[in-house]
Amino acid sequence: MQQPKTYYDLKACKKRVAVFQGGTRSGKTFSILVCLIEFCFHNRNSGWTITIVRKSYPSLRASVLRDFIHILKENDWYDERYHNKTESTYDLWGTKWEFISIDQPQKIRGAKRNICFINEANELYLEDFRQLILRTTHRMILDYNPSEEYHWIYDEVIPRDDANFYRSTYLDNPFIGQDTINEIERLKETDENYWRVYGLGLRGKSRETIFETSIYTELPEKAKLVAFGLDFGFSNDPSALAKVYLCDNGLYLEEMIYQGGLTNQDIAEKLTELGVGKHDEIIADSAEPKSIEEIHRMGFNIKPAKKGADSIRIGIDIMRRHKLFIKHDSLNAQKEFRNYKWKTDKNNKMLSTPVENFNHLTDAVRYVCLNKILRRTGKYYIQ
Repeated sequence: MQQPKTYYDLKACKKRVAVFQGGTRSGKTFSILVCLIEFCFHNRNSGWTITIVRKSYPSLRASVLRDFIHILKENDWYDERYHNKTESTYDLWGTKWEFISIDQPQKIRGAKRNICFINEANELYLEDFRQLILRTTHRMILDYNPSEEYHWIYDEVIPRDDANFYRSTYLDNPFIGQDTINEIERLKETDENYWRVYGLGLRGKSRETIFETSIYTELPEKAKLVAFGLDFGFSNDPSALAKVYLCDNGLYLEEMIYQGGLTNQDIAEKLTELGVGKHDEIIADSAEPKSIEEIHRMGFNIKPAKKGADSIRIGIDIMRRHKLFIKHDSLNAQKEFRNYKWKTDKNNKMLSTPVENFNHLTDAVRYVCLNKILRRTGKYYIQ
């Protein structure tokens, strides 16, 4: 019997990491489970552990665990004696299967396993993946619908030299009926982004992303320096310095500093190395008055950002009214701006508050925009 494309891809994969990106009903998850069950059938009493992971346990139970039990029952392999429902484990022919979620940190950081399958991997954080792969000895398998335009999977996993990447669509699944195919193909006419993600299995555009950016190599001749923006960090967060130019309706951004563990003395030395002049204006996070004063005493023209009620939203609004250009080698800035997103509530409704993440260089630029760029007669001027 013919199987979905994912089944054959995983069978042929020889690398440590297998990444399966696909649209809806492409048979990714089901095929991966079938392959793993077949492995157990042909390697009885292996003593191996296979870990299945998803962000939340209710989602895991309603999807992968349900499919796993369905496959066993369909083939008359299910035996309740081997199913520990309390621990959510199953002993299949001498291989231990465990079903865990990210909200069980003691299990994520617990004992090693031989194979790890992360279902809907785009729901997890990069740190979750790192913790899991550190404790996986043989094979990592990831599957997901590519609903986000930018993600750590694209940046940190797919480029690995020990990873294989596969894409599938509903057309690669011989088990779905014509009615389902027709329903999926209706997306072509009703929602272009949904069709791209769930029909074609291609990366979509996240509706929560706050900024759209472009890359520049050469600064326009007419561009004028507005100011430098500085966001302080130290142990967990980097100190971030951005250089902001204005040209017509475009903001041109260059990442100058992005480093943790810097003292105020270190920052001052880096400012000198970067050629920041004594008269160049630096707008810094006003939550750090001591740091601002120390750097000011070292001879720099640094000032606290003026913040008021709703200043985050107002600053973001000023930035969004411009075309944003980020220098080609400002890689941290590019990563922050494409991952800076609005919060969503439990019903997936967008809120007018950004997520507290990827907000170091974005905040540095916002300080400059909020304090230095003024709108008059439909155009923006340096204040």
